[in-house]
Amino acid sequence: MECLDLKGKTCPVPVIETKKFLEGRTVDEIEVVVDDSTASENVRRFLGSKGYSTTVVQDGNIYRVEGCREKGLTAEQPQAKRSLVFIDGETMGRGSDDLGKILMRSFLNTIKELETLPWRMVFVNAGVKLVVSESEYIKILKEIEGLGVDIIACGTCLDYFHLKEKVDVGRISNMFEIVTSFNEATNVIRP
Repeated sequence: MECLDLKGKTCPVPVIETKKFLEGRTVDEIEVVVDDSTASENVRRFLGSKGYSTTVVQDGNIYRVEGCREKGLTAEQPQAKRSLVFIDGETMGRGSDDLGKILMRSFLNTIKELETLPWRMVFVNAGVKLVVSESEYIKILKEIEGLGVDIIACGTCLDYFHLKEKVDVGRISNMFEIVTSFNEATNVIRP
């Protein structure tokens, strides 16, 4: 089993280093050691997207992400159309914040009614305030997530606003996955 010790590295470095390590190699079994729960989850998802079945073993504040490539298991294949919704603020548009909140509510409610739902919604900067328990949009976002839309929020942004423990919808992600999402999307919708 190949082993990567990435303790002390902050997101998105563990995912990037794991990606670099795997490039150009055939690795059937890998263990990535980190000291942050968010990093362990991000590495676990990354390995899963590359065709590995994964387990996470926690020992105190040390996380061992173990990946094993199973016969016949391949990386996720991109879908034909992948719309990504990018939200970087609490309101829609510029000008009146009160009007912007009304427009954001209407925008999110309209997403639920689309015939073809977006593949993913990405929340960064002040946009992460929409995915926390106090958000006036939380009910709508839970409904959207319930329809199968992947909702991700920037972990660095949540840390900046001291909101990581209050996330109530979606999952915490990192810049590597966010940039990869932009790259894989066929179009980006920004309110």
